[in-house]
Amino acid sequence: MLKPLRLVLVALAAAIAAVGHANAPGTYLAPDAFVARTFAGSAPPAKALWVDAELKSALTDVLGHPPNSLRIRYWLDGARSAWILDEIGKDRPITMGVVVANDAIETFEVLVFRESRGWEIRHAFFTAQFRDARLDDQGRLTPPVDGITGATLSVRAAQRVAAAALLLHRRVLGDDRKPAPGAAN
Repeated sequence: MLKPLRLVLVALAAAIAAVGHANAPGTYLAPDAFVARTFAGSAPPAKALWVDAELKSALTDVLGHPPNSLRIRYWLDGARSAWILDEIGKDRPITMGVVVANDAIETFEVLVFRESRGWEIRHAFFTAQFRDARLDDQGRLTPPVDGITGATLSVRAAQRVAAAALLLHRRVLGDDRKPAPGAAN
């Protein structure tokens, strides 16, 4: 009588493990597909924003570390921009796509997740919190984003990317508002 029960429990454990593995790290949406979907298949050509000393300082304040490249690719259609940015969660980069319009986040998506924990940030219940997020006068992301237990470092990486995308959007549109040093974290 115990053998069939044991067999059912082993099968149930395997099914639970498979579901957990299906949500594990990986590519959820290719960056090119994100750009194509953002601009309904007719994406504007990619542009490059060169990181000068002033922008490097502002990004360092927002990210908590200097940016890891000298130029940042983006796509601009009128006053709407798309950014694909990488940020370290705990040990590995997380690739996120952010669309900004009207000085607010329109879309926030996790495209590629490489960490062993924190992948829950890819789900709509989390990413929807970024919709309409802005930078306040002190350069803080507003409204605040609720965290996820066990995904603290991934949540913080997402918040930094959101703030950076808003800052970069302002820069390409020529908006001179600058966040206060260290305020976005």
